[in-house]
Amino acid sequence: MKKQQAGFTLIELVMVIVILGILSAFALPRFANLSSDANEAVVSAGAGAAKSAAAIAHSAWLAGGSSGATVSLEGQSIDLTNGYPAETDDGIGLAAGLLEDFTGFNPASGGRGYFPTGASNACSFVYEINASGGVTVTNTPTGC
Repeated sequence: MKKQQAGFTLIELVMVIVILGILSAFALPRFANLSSDANEAVVSAGAGAAKSAAAIAHSAWLAGGSSGATVSLEGQSIDLTNGYPAETDDGIGLAAGLLEDFTGFNPASGGRGYFPTGASNACSFVYEINASGGVTVTNTPTGC
């Protein structure tokens, strides 16, 4: 008398799992749009770079006697306003190394804005020199 098979063999189950794994590896990136998360992270990193560059340039300006309209950082001349990198590409853009990966724009509120090249300027940060001294970097990673 022959015994009838009641279920799947281990090899059949493993093959189904492998095929599902291969299909999910190709299908998941199509459904999960991770570019907006990546752009938000890039904007946050750029804002952090701008804050750090402003502090370093201001420190170099103070160490140099608190005079002059430029300061030299890593062999590059950075334009200054009130001892902080200017709100230009030759100021904060150059000091923070933003010019390769970001596009600059002049927001209506003042300052200098940057957004990741290829994204919209709604996903950006704005660097602004305060009248009372110091800088403000406003990070607005929305619309990425």
